[in-house]
Amino acid sequence: MEGLINEIEERIANRCLEHALTSGADKARVTLSKNLTEIYSTLNGELDKVSRCMDRALTVSIFADGRYGSFSANRLEEKELFPFIEKAVKTVGMLAKDPCRDLPDPSRTEKGAVRGDELGLLDKDYGTVSSDDRLAIALGASAFGKTKDSRFKVISEEGEYSDMIADSLIIDSNGLYCRQAETSFDYGVETTIEDGKGNRISGYWWDSSPRLRNLDAGACGPAAIRRAASLIGPAPVKGGPMTVVIDNTCASSLLNPILNALGGYSIQQKNSFMDGTLGKKIFPESLTIMDKGRETGKTGSRLFDSEGVSVKEVPIIDRGVVNEYFINTYISNKMGIAPTVDDASRPVVLPVGAEGSLPLDRERILQLCGDSVLVTGFNGGNSNPTTGDFSFGIEGILFRDGKPLHPVREMLMTGNIITLWNNLLYAGNDPRSCMSKQIPTLAFGNVVLSA
Repeated sequence: MEGLINEIEERIANRCLEHALTSGADKARVTLSKNLTEIYSTLNGELDKVSRCMDRALTVSIFADGRYGSFSANRLEEKELFPFIEKAVKTVGMLAKDPCRDLPDPSRTEKGAVRGDELGLLDKDYGTVSSDDRLAIALGASAFGKTKDSRFKVISEEGEYSDMIADSLIIDSNGLYCRQAETSFDYGVETTIEDGKGNRISGYWWDSSPRLRNLDAGACGPAAIRRAASLIGPAPVKGGPMTVVIDNTCASSLLNPILNALGGYSIQQKNSFMDGTLGKKIFPESLTIMDKGRETGKTGSRLFDSEGVSVKEVPIIDRGVVNEYFINTYISNKMGIAPTVDDASRPVVLPVGAEGSLPLDRERILQLCGDSVLVTGFNGGNSNPTTGDFSFGIEGILFRDGKPLHPVREMLMTGNIITLWNNLLYAGNDPRSCMSKQIPTLAFGNVVLSA
């Protein structure tokens, strides 16, 4: 099994790059992406819908006389693309000059992404997966009608199996050639149960893998039912500062504001609470967040960013010190600072409070925290990108002495992102392998909750 982009399409991409230069561009970049997605949806254990979608896009970035423009098309016919590119170059000539726009220095670009499968993210057996196979997985993963529990009844189940093959190619007039091909196999299910009082509660679970053999679709239905059942019988909790444990399924919601605030556009626009923090110790010394984008076979891995710049394994936060902003070529030139990559590839929060070789998973962290609220989901809310102040709706379970007492719902978790992470007590070693952000179970002290 090879990637989706064929020799003809690659040749057209190269011809488009050449034509952009002969049409008046000083420099140019062409990005060609193509993906195929198959989806089999089920409702209450029966096939509900099948869909198949093929997407293809060619984007031409034009750099001409200090001006810049980006243009996309999905029809790869030279007789149509060449006039399209000529018009694009003329359009760029009418724009205001922006001398900060440029291609990345060739010394920074990736040289080892030639075949597209260097990271082992392409399942070689993808082409052998048939429609019958997909249907069998979707139907076989259903747990509807298979659970008997006196506390509730399952009233509905919506499941979805999908697989995708994606291929992308980036070339530019500085000699860049970068390609990545990958597959993804996914199954997710949402189950609604009804308790003895007629209350309806939903639970969701999913799994994903670059390889079909590693997808555990059959475990998703029972997990979704268990998560829904764990929320039966919520009771009010008195508000105030509490210890909060964040489940690894939703912990990335508390890291995303930091990653967004480290983005070059936010910093350049003075719309970031991380502005001016580079090289400073802002977080506790126990906190290190690595960007491990080049790990073979791991979800979210990549060798290059959207400009073709080589991804490196570096600390984003190094023992509490802000080590990296995400700075592309444009922002680098605009701000006069060194470029990095356009964003995090595969951020990994390293364990905090680990006890030697013992596993530090959710159960152990709850035991260590004693009295706490386990947050299993966020329900809306917002985070201010300029100040870092946040307010999130939460649902979860109240724990006493490390044991579950009762569910909690309709509560607010408020505070400041920097303050929150400075109150980090534990970070587990249990991130879900199916997620591109490797964020484990987290525990924070002195978090303000209100009913």
